Amino acid sequence: MRSVAPMKTAKIGYIVISIVLCVLGITLIVFPEFSATMLGTICGIIFVAFGCIKLIGYFSKDLFRLAFQFDFEFGILMIVLGIILLVHPGSLLNFICVAFGISVLGDGLFKVRIALEAKKFGIFQWWLIAAIAVISSIFGLILIFRPGEGGTLLMIFLGITLLCEGILSMSTVITMVKIIHHQQPDRITEE
Repeated sequence: MRSVAPMKTAKIGYIVISIVLCVLGITLIVFPEFSATMLGTICGIIFVAFGCIKLIGYFSKDLFRLAFQFDFEFGILMIVLGIILLVHPGSLLNFICVAFGISVLGDGLFKVRIALEAKKFGIFQWWLIAAIAVISSIFGLILIFRPGEGGTLLMIFLGITLLCEGILSMSTVITMVKIIHHQQPDRITEE
């Protein structure tokens, strides 16, 4: 039997990072004058941590193979973006917005696909993931093109996008990652 520890670690990590994203998003919505340097450092740390959690999730081999199926590529991307943000935290507000916008847009589009595959598995909440993923993707797209480009408005859009991504990640991992303690390893047996 396979250990479920990596799946538990990934699921708990997803939930913790999702909560952090939601809290940071609400903070930026309420306090849009937040320091760009501080934001860059915080986002860098979050990206690196979430990238590592995504890699753990990818290699954990959850039961349905839905929630973590694209996390190898996204995990590496998030770690690289996080390192860039940590090296240049203050001078890159536009980079933060574009990088996070692209990441959220891509994640949202992949989550729509995951939701459609979840429907085939009979997971009832597939529509919830699809709806949140579409909303998250729209805010990611807005963040990339930054209409209005005002500093305060930009921080509010970033906050809304962080909040949407946190909700999307949490709802995906809660509804689609099932931890079965007696799950057999992947193998094909010939009879």
